[in-house]
Amino acid sequence: MFDIGWDEMALVAVVALIVIGPKDLPAVLRQVGRWTRKARDLAGEFQRGVDEMVRESELADIKTQVEKATDPNLLRREVEKTVDPTGDIARSLEPPTMPAESPVKVEPVSQPELSTPAELPADAPFEAPRKPPEP
Repeated sequence: MFDIGWDEMALVAVVALIVIGPKDLPAVLRQVGRWTRKARDLAGEFQRGVDEMVRESELADIKTQVEKATDPNLLRREVEKTVDPTGDIARSLEPPTMPAESPVKVEPVSQPELSTPAELPADAPFEAPRKPPEP
């Protein structure tokens, strides 16, 4: 891990034996072992926390991808964009609309005025309306 070989370990052990002394060396080694264990525990907890964050972010990404894939409008838009990128086909299939500026004016057809018998002179002959010939 730190690239320490047996030579360096032996040198550290000899220096520790001389500096600390043979009487206190086992207690010091025990304390160093505890610190090492705490450091490894903290490193493992940190690694688990980082792994959890990565897993959550991957799940969030997967969730957005699934939502995009299941959106029916997205699939429809993608197909439309692939088939008709300019929108010309969709515009040609729309029903024609009348321009709002020039509305069509419909004028009523005038009926000929009919005379009532009261308006006719008394000596005028009465003619019944003729029926058109049947085919």
